[in-house]
Amino acid sequence: MSIMDTTFATALNCMDGRVQLPVNAAVRAMFGVAYVDTITAPGMVRFLADECDAAETKAVLSHTRVSLDKHGSRGIAVAAHHDCAGNPGSEQAQKDQLAKAVTFLRARFATCRIVGLWVDADGAVQVAVPAPSGHPDRVEAPS
Repeated sequence: MSIMDTTFATALNCMDGRVQLPVNAAVRAMFGVAYVDTITAPGMVRFLADECDAAETKAVLSHTRVSLDKHGSRGIAVAAHHDCAGNPGSEQAQKDQLAKAVTFLRARFATCRIVGLWVDADGAVQVAVPAPSGHPDRVEAPS
């Protein structure tokens, strides 16, 4: 099987190694894909929520565009997590930033299904910001 015969989704995640495997597993299941393009930065939701024109925000948007355009990504999941060193703060503050980050991304990738994920202290991944109706949280792979 060539790489062109595979399916992808995109995860915008914190660089924290504790959340990589659970988020990628959740994204594969949620979007029904074989592979996840993982784009990381410390405290990812912090700067996406700020909607600023900073270099790191531009880089994340550019990398996401590559995943969408070159790999045909089926959707985007942005994740926040408990005990984030790059974005210290309460769970509620991070979930508020997560919702703002999802809104920011939806404005830039309007035709893409985008969800917000929260990873708790036990590594469990929950959908904190679901896809809007008409964009289910899971798409079945084509037969």
